[in-house]
Amino acid sequence: MRNTNQNTRPTLVTGGTGKTGRRVAERLHELGHPVRVGSRSGTPPFSWEDPATWEPALEGVGDLYLSYQPDLAVPGAPESVGRFARAAADLGVRRIVLLSGRGEEGALAAERAVAGAGAEWTVVRCSFFAQNFSESFLLPQVLAGELALPVGGVREPFVDAGDIADVAVAALTGKGHAGVVHEVTGPRALSFADAAAELSAATGRTVRYTDLTHEEFAAALAEEGLPPELGDLFSVLLDGRNTHTADGVQEALGRPPKDFAVFAREAAATGVWNP
Repeated sequence: MRNTNQNTRPTLVTGGTGKTGRRVAERLHELGHPVRVGSRSGTPPFSWEDPATWEPALEGVGDLYLSYQPDLAVPGAPESVGRFARAAADLGVRRIVLLSGRGEEGALAAERAVAGAGAEWTVVRCSFFAQNFSESFLLPQVLAGELALPVGGVREPFVDAGDIADVAVAALTGKGHAGVVHEVTGPRALSFADAAAELSAATGRTVRYTDLTHEEFAAALAEEGLPPELGDLFSVLLDGRNTHTADGVQEALGRPPKDFAVFAREAAATGVWNP
């Protein structure tokens, strides 16, 4: 292990330009912690697809926020995450905070790999991101006024990315999080029809929900040039297994998580859903 002073060593934030990584980096900056953004455009550049970039990105790092792309559920993800986490520990990284997902066998395997890597670890295990409606693949559907998905009446406790980032930063900078799994969700479970109603109320225009078959959804993904893995997300993770809420935000931060209605009003105020 290296003996470099941990207080002056940066935190590497992989996925540092993404939904959670960007927020983690911003919060660390605000707290006065040095940050190294792990991305293809970072200095040095970092890519999950190019292991030659891993060690340069980890050199001199004190702590690590580990967000794997495209998803921990894809084949080979746990192996890549484990290899990266072990490299981090070998280079003297003190603690690793892993962004994980609920109900994914690949995510659970990645969690086990990080726990066995040799560094202090925390898992932030998340439900479906509310920001998928405003910053990701569901944004075009909201703008079009129709959520067309193969989920029926399944309910999901959508979690705000800001809450995820707050929990991750607490684990990176505070005490009492080592060896802990923080399972973070929103405060209530909504169907996607419920979410559409909340979006309608927030935007002042109609957003409706239309139920698709998985075959129809797969065809729509192909037509839009979106990765087929999104189909797996909806067929596997949104089957009712993750409907229950969890207390991870309250446990880590001492406050309740943000409700989806509040997220929707705040996002609408930014103009992101203006046609």
